[in-house]
Amino acid sequence: RKRSVALVVAAVVGGTTAGGSAVLLAWLFDMPPEVLRSLASKSVTAPVAMGIAERIGGVPALAAVFAVVTGLVGALSAKYLFNGLGIASWAVRGFALGTTSHGIGAARALQVHDDAGAYAGIALGLQVLLASLMIPLLFRWLG
Repeated sequence: RKRSVALVVAAVVGGTTAGGSAVLLAWLFDMPPEVLRSLASKSVTAPVAMGIAERIGGVPALAAVFAVVTGLVGALSAKYLFNGLGIASWAVRGFALGTTSHGIGAARALQVHDDAGAYAGIALGLQVLLASLMIPLLFRWLG
């Protein structure tokens, strides 16, 4: 409970950065609008990403592929990235994995350490909730 505000802020910033950077890069490379909309939800679990993509005019199957690839890349590379950055906290590692690599990252975090798995689950739940509410609103507002 002491960390609840910090965790929500971290989830908003992490989710916005993950989805926003992918959309920005795709936009810079002049990708079609359907691809941009499919990338927006890449950091939530595949079924949720598909629902969001469908709602905002993306391609659900493409959103699922982006979500799975994002989860795999995160789960496979996180250990090396965290070690390289000197991040030792299991809570921070888990929360980062749950935020960026959703279910696959959370499963990996749970295999490594109980605290990492718990925080990854919290992050995953927050990302699903926030992305489901915020991405459709943002795309409706942007047109």
